[in-house]
Amino acid sequence: MTAENEDQIPESVAGPGGDDAASQEGTESSRLDEEGDVAADYLEELLDIADIDGDIDIEVRSGRTYISIVSEDRSDTGLSSLVGADGEVLEALQELTRLSVLTSTDVRSRLVLDVDGYRDRRGGELGKIARDAVEKVKETGDDVALAPMSAYERKIVHDVVADLGFVSESEGEGQGRHIVVSPSDD
Repeated sequence: MTAENEDQIPESVAGPGGDDAASQEGTESSRLDEEGDVAADYLEELLDIADIDGDIDIEVRSGRTYISIVSEDRSDTGLSSLVGADGEVLEALQELTRLSVLTSTDVRSRLVLDVDGYRDRRGGELGKIARDAVEKVKETGDDVALAPMSAYERKIVHDVVADLGFVSESEGEGQGRHIVVSPSDD
């Protein structure tokens, strides 16, 4: 293969024209695997620089790469510094990791980063917040505005509210962007 065309997928792998559905899934899968590898390398370097112990797990599901940094030593508080208050450091670290992937692959990443199970714990809290808001809407019939949240957290709340048969909308700008839960249109 010449340097001029080394980035191209051989027709024997991609199929004629390269647009066959199986080859697209394979290409997407390899892109997500590459994204995970680049992100893991970046995070491994960061952990080394910060002298924080942690293992990196990579999982691809639902067309998205999920990276988890975990520690087997529960008494180790080093990972908590990567989460910060209300997950602010985690959100910033996720964005930096996405930028690292973009720089290496020229493809915008939608990867999700979790540290020490924070997103799972927070997901449970968000589910409760959503259910409580729906209960309040049922009781009063009035809209309920929630506290500002990240885009990832708003997505979780929107999904829970929709599963409960109610309507939610994001309102506001930037750091003040929040969800308003309303009765269903039925």
